[in-house]
Amino acid sequence: MHAPPVPYISFTDMCHYMDEKGIKGEAFVFFIDYKANQGWIGTLDEAKRMGIAFSIAEKPIKPKAIPDFHFEKYPILPETYGIKFRAVKEALHRGDSFLVNLTQATPINCSLTLKEIFESAQALYKLYVPGQFVVFSPETFIKVNKTTISSYPMKGTLSVKNNPSPAALQSNAKEQAEHATIVDLIRNDVSQVAFPIQVEKYKYIDQIKSHEGDLWQMSSQISGELLPEYRGKLGSILQKLLPAGSISGAPKPSTLQIIEEIEGYERGFYTGIMGQFDGQELNTGVMIRFIEQQNENLVFKSGGGITVFSEAETEYQELIQKVYLPF
Repeated sequence: MHAPPVPYISFTDMCHYMDEKGIKGEAFVFFIDYKANQGWIGTLDEAKRMGIAFSIAEKPIKPKAIPDFHFEKYPILPETYGIKFRAVKEALHRGDSFLVNLTQATPINCSLTLKEIFESAQALYKLYVPGQFVVFSPETFIKVNKTTISSYPMKGTLSVKNNPSPAALQSNAKEQAEHATIVDLIRNDVSQVAFPIQVEKYKYIDQIKSHEGDLWQMSSQISGELLPEYRGKLGSILQKLLPAGSISGAPKPSTLQIIEEIEGYERGFYTGIMGQFDGQELNTGVMIRFIEQQNENLVFKSGGGITVFSEAETEYQELIQKVYLPF
């Protein structure tokens, strides 16, 4: 039995729905595309009837058993990536941006179905949409309760295999510049809906599961007191903050244009956001670590932040490194 087609609606209509539900304290789940054009919203029961599965947890839940599988990836050629990388670097040197997130789609061959990947993945934010995509993201976007908002930008990745301590990640000049830029951008974004703002935790480290070897990931926490006019207005908050700064760059308007011109493919729902409102708190994740079904084929969309300090080979390897299963 096939699941019914997903009835997507405009982001504007979704935001009206969220504002109404947020004020009333009525629960919902949702996901929104990268460009904040459209998405789906409804109750958990409505999602289940459509075959859509959400999992939002405070800690990754370890599955009872990890299935046997094979997984192969066929990344973009280094030469092709290098052309796009140099175009981004030229924009950075012109001063059009300080940080650009350059992403690409990597064809993969995997013996598991999207549903099986969802069921076995260890991640804070998981989403499965039948026939379309699966997400297993480690990155929180924002959390909102009645009076406060917190954002958790994730920027900086390093293999655990060759680095038993994350110190090299925290001290790397390129990674520091990238992380500081994104923290500043998110602080400015959050200041549109909250005051005062503070960076509560800076450059903390998480260890992320990968079938090819774990990864260190660097994040920060930025929090603020919601302005009175935004309390309960969950959709209005998202209208101010999207697209997410951690997967676009800074300054946001010109960087979005650079991404549009250089990437050469449609992100779709990749790097959009997903979330759940339980009637009290809104908890949202950035839709990174993303596998999309395209007819009979699968592609894994991944990328990383480029600054003036970035080197093409390092960024190319990071793009490939992020193509993994979280088991």
